[in-house]
Amino acid sequence: MPCLAIVRVRGRTGIRPEIKGAMKNLSLTRVNHCVMLNETPQIRGTLNVCKDYVTWGEVSKDLLAKLLEKRGRLPGNKKLTLDYLKSKGYDGFDKLADAIIAGKAKLKDVGLKKVLRLKPPKGGYKFTKLPYPRGALGYRGEKINDLLRRMM
Repeated sequence: MPCLAIVRVRGRTGIRPEIKGAMKNLSLTRVNHCVMLNETPQIRGTLNVCKDYVTWGEVSKDLLAKLLEKRGRLPGNKKLTLDYLKSKGYDGFDKLADAIIAGKAKLKDVGLKKVLRLKPPKGGYKFTKLPYPRGALGYRGEKINDLLRRMM
């Protein structure tokens, strides 16, 4: 059961209600927001509904550790620190990334906000109305790591 990184690419206007509901279920309320979820049939179905507004793929362990270090936030918009992780029983960002990818932990369970707020990608999205590889939408597989690296 791989860990998927799901990033919202398109905005909020002109969306059908069922797609808006699917986005709300994924906690993707704004552009460039990212969530980490384990792949289940329910998540696959939700992604199929909102595939014209998001991009997703399997995130690598080392990139997830960097994302958590740079963009992980505690309630009150406080930065995630190594001391906080040690108080929760994790030796470092790598151990937390391992646990998330293995499905043993979720961002919310550790006390983090479940949405990672990212910057717009350096070099921009290709085209926000076409599916990957010609555009920015849909399933990317391992190539999501390249996009996330540009958005850190």
